[in-house]
Amino acid sequence: MGERILDVKNLEIDFHTYAGEVKAIRNVSFHLDKGETLAIVGESGSGKSVTTKSLMGLLANNARVKGGEILFHGTDLLKKTEKEMQSVRGKDIAMIFQDPMTSLDPTMKIGMQIAEPLIKHKHMEKKKALAQALEILKLVGIKDAEKRINDYPHQFSGGQRQRIVIAIALVCYPEILIADEPTTALDVTIQAQILDLMKELQAKIETSIIFITHDLGVVAGMADRVAVMYAGQIIEYGTVDEIFYNPQHPYTWGLLNSMPTLDSTKLEAIPGTPPDLLDPPKGDAFAARNPYAMKIDAEKQPPFFKVSETHYAATWLLHPDAPKITPPDEIVRRRKLFAEMQAKKVD
Repeated sequence: MGERILDVKNLEIDFHTYAGEVKAIRNVSFHLDKGETLAIVGESGSGKSVTTKSLMGLLANNARVKGGEILFHGTDLLKKTEKEMQSVRGKDIAMIFQDPMTSLDPTMKIGMQIAEPLIKHKHMEKKKALAQALEILKLVGIKDAEKRINDYPHQFSGGQRQRIVIAIALVCYPEILIADEPTTALDVTIQAQILDLMKELQAKIETSIIFITHDLGVVAGMADRVAVMYAGQIIEYGTVDEIFYNPQHPYTWGLLNSMPTLDSTKLEAIPGTPPDLLDPPKGDAFAARNPYAMKIDAEKQPPFFKVSETHYAATWLLHPDAPKITPPDEIVRRRKLFAEMQAKKVD
């Protein structure tokens, strides 16, 4: 790929609670190249949102970064003051949140909400900023944009509001766009439109996207690379083809297995629940839910084993001495479905 613009190294984040220290993010490392889309996937509570909020300096008051670096063009964002981060947020790194209604100010016309980042970050005069807001409103596909620029958020549908939130995030042409489950609240048809729109805009303004989701089906059509998170750690990462065609971690198998498909009405849930991060297990965090777990899984955390130059997985099953386990039949069947999705993507 191209130039590396973001490098997260050994990130550790704890949350201070009445019950004790929750070890929410445990030694997380990943990178992002210019113009690519990295998907971070995993169940709720796996640490996806906390990781990306730390990039923006938007962690809760009870969160503490215990270690690591977040290098944006070689500069550690964790060393910046709140005032310095304010000039990064929205201008260099922008975020689309899950629920557009909580991101939009109900008392302000949407044109002004889109123009605000331009006035703040680019010191643009109001008239010029509103003209640019109108352009991006058209770009994100709001019909009759000239009239609607003076409307308030409640006058738009859910899908339109999400388009407006995307317009606000993209108006300064940020280098990195973080999309935190941006289509969760939308129906499937609108969801597909929003995802297509994001890909289209990405090509136009050359932004890099970090896409957070629990839905692997969305990932197939969106991402270049995928990082799978579980219990505050990345446990497998690779290109989108590698994660779908050749998944190595039993948790990734479980996620793929729980994807709904057109020809299968039966959904396989992963049995059990994630571990308590007040006291994380000393071995593989997935061991208690892993039908293929070995004795070593309970005792020692697996390192990353190299599958290819771009594909790594942290599972003892990849150790040369481990028994050879083949993925469940369902995973093999889903590979065919993924191939079909990829074919549509090319069309």
